[in-house]
Amino acid sequence: MEARPVLLIVEDDLGLQRQLRWAYEGYEIVVASDRATAIEAVRAHEPAVVTLDLGLPPDPDGVTEGFATLREILALKPDTKVIIASGHGARESALTAIAEGAWDFYAKPIDIDVLGMIVARAFHVHGLEAENRRLAMRVAASGSGFGGVIAASPEMALVTRT
Repeated sequence: MEARPVLLIVEDDLGLQRQLRWAYEGYEIVVASDRATAIEAVRAHEPAVVTLDLGLPPDPDGVTEGFATLREILALKPDTKVIIASGHGARESALTAIAEGAWDFYAKPIDIDVLGMIVARAFHVHGLEAENRRLAMRVAASGSGFGGVIAASPEMALVTRT
């Protein structure tokens, strides 16, 4: 059986945590309600995608703790797709979040279907990027690249050597 992709939900609202856990049954859900727990979860589970509420304790009405969490997640695992969800000054927060490395932004109140599409797209892009890195390493190791041209077949390898 293939392992389900890990989705980390960083949300301090317990009701919303339950709703998101229920909505995304296709993923292995890990939940955190504050920065320390979120960072611990990133280290332990290495999620490809994280949904992150900016309003986390001890500053649930602000965004400082959420942005600190975003920076720490990306410092630990730069290829993580972090989707910011917030109702705090949505436009300004969105611009700041994207500038600081968030993959996408979603304004609350959350529409489960729309957020689900964003999450699915984030997993898809993360997978494509991982495959691209694997292929690039394989080409580099095999020496079958020619000026950036991938030549895995014996016939193309012969052409690139001439």
